[in-house]
Amino acid sequence: MDIALQERLHLALLSQRRAYEAERMPSYEVRRDRLERVLKMTRQHGEALAAAMAQDFGHRARQESLLADIFTVESGARHALKHLRGWMKARRVTTPLHFLPGRNVLMRQPLGVVGIVAPWNYPYYLAMEPAVAALAAGNRVLIKPSELTPATSELMARMVSEHFKPEEMLVITGDAEVGKAFTGLPFDHLFFTGSTAVGRHVAQAAAKNLTPVTLELGGKSPAIVDRSCNLELTASRLAFGKLFNAGQTCVAPDYLLVPRELVEPLSQQILAEMRRMYPRIAGNADYTSIATPRHHARLQGLIADAAERGARVLRSHDEQPDDRRIVPTLLLDVPPEATVMQEEIFGPLLPIVGYDQVDEALAHINRGDRPLALYWFGQDGAAREHVMAQTHAGGVTINDCLWHLGQEDQPFGGVGASGMGSYHGEWGFRTFSKEKPLFIQSRFAGTKLFQPPYGATFERLLSLLKKII
Repeated sequence: MDIALQERLHLALLSQRRAYEAERMPSYEVRRDRLERVLKMTRQHGEALAAAMAQDFGHRARQESLLADIFTVESGARHALKHLRGWMKARRVTTPLHFLPGRNVLMRQPLGVVGIVAPWNYPYYLAMEPAVAALAAGNRVLIKPSELTPATSELMARMVSEHFKPEEMLVITGDAEVGKAFTGLPFDHLFFTGSTAVGRHVAQAAAKNLTPVTLELGGKSPAIVDRSCNLELTASRLAFGKLFNAGQTCVAPDYLLVPRELVEPLSQQILAEMRRMYPRIAGNADYTSIATPRHHARLQGLIADAAERGARVLRSHDEQPDDRRIVPTLLLDVPPEATVMQEEIFGPLLPIVGYDQVDEALAHINRGDRPLALYWFGQDGAAREHVMAQTHAGGVTINDCLWHLGQEDQPFGGVGASGMGSYHGEWGFRTFSKEKPLFIQSRFAGTKLFQPPYGATFERLLSLLKKII
């Protein structure tokens, strides 16, 4: 990376840090204005963003862009506007009896300058949703979008420059080298969404500056089908969750764990639901392409590797698209050493693994890294609670897929290899704030009794405290 670009990054950070130091605690009115500008620019440019994303992907369903990238940012901004005043208030905290009449207060303070690194699969949402939280908390924001979505990244940079001063929020475009330099900047907090492998490098870069990080990563998110499920409903919702954005979703169901006797009927029902949703693949405006030739080739390689190892390959359509669309594919009898069972898939391929007892399925999950999402389908409450108690995951949707991601009143984040930290709603506000504890002492406090010279009075008071706490 050239020296001029390195200097540009440092100047951008310096400009925002100076602006923060001049206004360390932005007022409610200032924060509200910034959130309203996010909302305004998102509404104003929604269709243009959808077109840019379609250009970047080769084809992306307009409706998926409007729902998953545009509506979600609008929803997050509206939620923040509704609750902002309450989030900003200092909070009374319980004070132990022996510290009365002093009192405890928790104050939420902006951290300063926040860096956000966004991925290519939902390029606007995964840049602006954390930005909404950071702005609500009173921070300045620098965003590095993905180089794999150049049209969207350039549009986002123009949009932000039209609605925000560079010392408020700024988008910095560039290649992977720019991204590497960006993560090495001494931010007050660094927020990264992407793969686990890259997340490790980001954490290492941030550690050099002792910069705290939030990592939203991925992994192999399982869907467990219980014998008590409604087969048709389960198939419909699994097909939707897997094929939305052509499977290029961090919380897409990565593979299914299914009672052995249900593998064949469920597979056929899923294929039928895929054909119902997408009567054809080639030229279908509703079906999204794979974002890059490299990702497309990788997915084709996963299918070939599984087939060579003896897996049954079931394609939903008898077509050979001549673009980067991939026909939805189920993989049965896949040996565990197949690459598709080792790596996060991130595409419209769905391995189905049979089990006899549910504890076999749980052991399979718990042998691997903790996933970002977990799905369970069934009507047996006791079976559901058993699965919830015996597994870890960043988040769960019961009897559907993906929708826990859209809950602003719930935290979203990974666990273990699928990430650290959380955001959405108030959890995002807290992520980008320092919750500073204040103990406010009363003039009538008896603390002088604990001052030296120590003697019998101290011993009696300490003995009394031990009895009352």
